[in-house]
Amino acid sequence: MLEIKNLWAQIDGQPILKGISLTIRAGEVHAIMGPNGAGKSTLAKVLAGHPSYEVTAGEVLFEGKDLLALAPEERAQAGLFLSFQYPIEIGGLSNGQFLHAARNALKKEAVLSAEAFEILLDEKMKQMEMRPEFKERNLNEGFSGGEKKRNEILQMTLFEPKLALLDETDSGLDIDAMRIVAQGINQMRRKENALLLITHYQRLLDLVRPDVVHVLADGKIVRSGGAELALELEEKGYATV
Repeated sequence: MLEIKNLWAQIDGQPILKGISLTIRAGEVHAIMGPNGAGKSTLAKVLAGHPSYEVTAGEVLFEGKDLLALAPEERAQAGLFLSFQYPIEIGGLSNGQFLHAARNALKKEAVLSAEAFEILLDEKMKQMEMRPEFKERNLNEGFSGGEKKRNEILQMTLFEPKLALLDETDSGLDIDAMRIVAQGINQMRRKENALLLITHYQRLLDLVRPDVVHVLADGKIVRSGGAELALELEEKGYATV
C-alpha cells in the first residue's frame, strides 16, 4: 500500500524528517508515537502534499506509484485521506454541502445526487451518533473540538479512502467521543485499505488495536514493535527508547 524509503524533508531550510523508512501493507493499522517536535505531523503533511514542506531526499510509493510526483488533490483522488490535527474552518459553507461536494470530487466515477447523498450522510451520521442538525451548520461555527474530530471521521467513512492518515484524532476527546471516534475508525478496518494513526496516548490504541507501533524521535523511526510497545511507552515514557 505505502512504501517510504529514506525520506528527508524540511521547512524553511530546517530538516524535520531525517531518513524515514516505513512499509504499510493493505489491511494493516500502524501507529506512530513520539515526543512533541519529533516530526509526526510533518510526516502526515508531507505524504498529503502540504506545499510548505520540501522533500530533499527519498522516495514514497503508493500502490507502486510515485506519490511525491502527484499534486495534493491527485493524492486524495488516488485514495489518500488526511485528518487534520486542527481542522480548517470555512465560512458560508454548510457541513452537508462541503461533504457532498468533496465526496463527488473524489469519486467522479460514482457521483451522487443531493438526494442520494443525503440518505448516505444520514446513515453515516447515525453511526457516528451525530445529530441531524450538524449537516446544516457552517464549517466555521458551532462545532466543539470533539465534534470537529467526530466530523473528520464522518468524512473518512464517506470518502472510503485506501489509506487514512489520522493526525492526533484523539486530541481533546472525552470518553464518549473517544469511543465513537474509535468505532468509526474500526469500521474502516478492511483487508483492502490501511490506517496510519498518529497519537500521543495509549487510550486510543486500547480501542483501535494497531498491528505495528513505531516510535518517532528527532525525525527518525528509532523503534518499532507490536501493540505492546505502546503500553511500554505509556508506562516508561520515551526516555527509554
